[in-house]
Amino acid sequence: MKRALITGITGQDGSYLAEFLLDKGYEVHGIVRRVAFEDPEHRLGRIKGILDKIHLHSGTLESYPSIFRVVEKVRPDECYHLAAQSFVSYSFDDEFSTINTNVNGVLHILSAIRERAPKCKFYFAGSSEMFGLVDAPNQNEKTRFHPRSPYGVSKAAGFYITQNYRESYNIFACNGILFNHESPRRGFEFVTRKISLGAARIKLNLASELKLGNLDAKRDWGYAPDYVEGMWLMLQQDRPDDYVLATGETQSVREFVEVAFGHVGLDWKKCVIQDKNLYRPAEVNLLQGDCSKAKKVLGWKPKVKFDELVKMMVEADLQYFRTKM
Repeated sequence: MKRALITGITGQDGSYLAEFLLDKGYEVHGIVRRVAFEDPEHRLGRIKGILDKIHLHSGTLESYPSIFRVVEKVRPDECYHLAAQSFVSYSFDDEFSTINTNVNGVLHILSAIRERAPKCKFYFAGSSEMFGLVDAPNQNEKTRFHPRSPYGVSKAAGFYITQNYRESYNIFACNGILFNHESPRRGFEFVTRKISLGAARIKLNLASELKLGNLDAKRDWGYAPDYVEGMWLMLQQDRPDDYVLATGETQSVREFVEVAFGHVGLDWKKCVIQDKNLYRPAEVNLLQGDCSKAKKVLGWKPKVKFDELVKMMVEADLQYFRTKM
């Protein structure tokens, strides 16, 4: 039985990945902060259905000894490093903790793997935010990085650290450059979930308006469970490499709003207010991925379409609020 270690197991991607690997017959381990054990109702909510099937270990990315201890104990066959301070807007408010957590985290884990589990295959969760100010209409593995946020900078650093360990120490280390991927498990602070929650609240008369920032920003949005399968496929190859996962299509925030509010029969123009205070200091206006390599080498492709994804999220939030009423 293969043994997998997941950082960020309580997040959107980590919870879906844990379920996916359990279905594949893996022994699944996850690293969580100690406070999660003290408040499992809120901090372990996404994985509450599989808690009796997985193994959780206390640890923090900022502490090399704690990461080293977990890697030494688990001795994983595969490690998926998903944990990060991943909310882009917040990274502008506290760039120090974002850089510290995201950069040192990947370095700590790779160093521990090198020392205690050198045969372990490693996956680093990169981000399309590494591209930032793009100079190509479709971004692929060869597109240069020009990050426009502390978060993007930290992810670019993690990307190069992963490459360096692969080239210097013969570690099977892969970078996944994943474009935006969403689901009903998306965090409340992300714009897509703000929209689906807002549409549901207003439909159920729990709110009257929704404040958003830049409606013209365009993103390549996919469905999170499709993307965790791509992560797994990267580690099943004979050789480590870097891959872009994306739909190859873009929609604006405005289009996301139109589909979400249209699904519940509301005129979004009467409900949504643009707030300049919610704009980023340095905006990324367009991201669109080219996943040709992943399709060819991994046999991967996204399955869930944009409209289906948006409606799925709104329906889940409608159900969430109805159970509270």
